[in-house]
Amino acid sequence: MGQNDIIRAFGEWKIRVSWEADEEKWYFSIVDVVGALTEQPTPKRASTYWAVLKGRLQKEGASELLTSCKQLKLKAADGKMYATDVADTQTIFRIIQSVPSEKAEPFKQWMARVASERIDEIQDPELAILRGADYYRAKGYSEGWINQRLQSIRMRKELTDEWKARGIEKEKDYAILTNELTQAWSGLTVREYKDLKGLKKENLRDNMTDIELVLNMLAEVSTKAISQAKQPTTFSQSKSIAKEGGSIAGEARENIEKRIGTSVVSSLNAKDKAALEIGAPEIDNQ
Repeated sequence: MGQNDIIRAFGEWKIRVSWEADEEKWYFSIVDVVGALTEQPTPKRASTYWAVLKGRLQKEGASELLTSCKQLKLKAADGKMYATDVADTQTIFRIIQSVPSEKAEPFKQWMARVASERIDEIQDPELAILRGADYYRAKGYSEGWINQRLQSIRMRKELTDEWKARGIEKEKDYAILTNELTQAWSGLTVREYKDLKGLKKENLRDNMTDIELVLNMLAEVSTKAISQAKQPTTFSQSKSIAKEGGSIAGEARENIEKRIGTSVVSSLNAKDKAALEIGAPEIDNQ
């Protein structure tokens, strides 16, 4: 359930959201969410309900949950900007769990189902692959593209396993290494690449053409092979290797572009899934 799915789930109730680019997170107005779930007649009544709920959560020992909330300025009904309590997707779902409302029940059932599926996948990882393929089919991707994407998932896991073997564990460090690799082969940082494709929170690989996926896989496979050969002992060394592995795919990209006369780094995204499989060179001259 993504940001748009959450908004649609509330029907006619307006839920204010804010995209924080630095964090790459959507934040939801907590007052709007609890007000919609409990059908409060006015924003003031919704604010009062949220104040009561906060007190109850503190008594239940959920103070850590409340520290995950923050304030952002959002436009109110009078057109003015006011500091408003907001929460990211994970925190808003936790808050929904504490709302005693029939309207909250579909969210609770969905969260329970997802939790059950994740536990099943831990016990049998093959289920995650099968569900992933079903997810892409449901989204309208072609079988050919899905096969490429599943291959890219395997390559990515092998690379992250190699990074773990070199003592790299923090998500922030993975992001830095991925950024180095991506920029080395595509000429763009991950954020710049997402901006080119008009993306925010969406997965970049889910919006790549066949040829972009292949080049990205080449960068990751090359990085893994070089890392296994050199066995780096510091993060700085792994960072240099990520750049080196990415540059191999970058050279391949440049050779392809010289032959076809156009860029293969494409602005295409998953809104045109058929075009993703055709690929940028034929339909997206930049």
